[in-house]
Amino acid sequence: MTEKTKIYFVSDVHLGIDDEYTSEFRETLLIKWLDMIKTDASEVVLNGDIFDFWFEYKHVIPVGFYRLISKIRELSDSGIKISYFTGNHDMWIFHYLPKAMGAELIRGVQIREVNGKTFYIGHGDGLGPYDKSYNFLKKIFSSKFFQFLFKTIHPEISFRIALKWSSTSRSKHKYPKNIDFDEEWLVKYSKGILEKQHVDFFIFGHRHIPFQLQLEGESVFTNLGDWLFNFSYAVFDGKNVELKRFKPDNDK
Repeated sequence: MTEKTKIYFVSDVHLGIDDEYTSEFRETLLIKWLDMIKTDASEVVLNGDIFDFWFEYKHVIPVGFYRLISKIRELSDSGIKISYFTGNHDMWIFHYLPKAMGAELIRGVQIREVNGKTFYIGHGDGLGPYDKSYNFLKKIFSSKFFQFLFKTIHPEISFRIALKWSSTSRSKHKYPKNIDFDEEWLVKYSKGILEKQHVDFFIFGHRHIPFQLQLEGESVFTNLGDWLFNFSYAVFDGKNVELKRFKPDNDK
């Protein structure tokens, strides 16, 4: 029997919208990935924006995604820890989804130690002073008053508004192949953290760019990429974090 010791990280699946690959295709692929890793995973970390939009009314939940939710619950029931970090697209997750998945819900960042290694984990949105316009919007979206107002809109209308906004926002952001990673703002943020404390591994999503970068003091920065185009993920084997891409017939 395979020993379950590895921690897997994935983010930015954005289920609920179709792009080059449909939402249904990507959900099916993610389920295949979960079936692959469940043999040796001790934990699965969902680093945010698994859904392109999520809002929990008191008596209404979004249609669909039952296959993925059921699969994650299956892993949780088998003893695999599920950690769900909210992102900028699914910040309005509250009680239902974590309970349905058997997941621990985490907002913001988390610093933890595993096997003597220090991890700094989060979705990555709103960190540092590099995106002031979004940081302002995040304060509004996070307010109880705004959430109350949003609840007064009929779900059929509110979901259309949110998905249209998401589509417009995404079309304005391009992710070129040739990037000065040292100038990436999450990298800059991480370097600032290293001036105050030691971190072995930074794990973020949000930017949709799968890459790893060696920082000072043998610290390693990992951006998980996405499951819109890249189908990338990371795995910690007890010593190192490796960034990988998934295909249905791939080995780990």
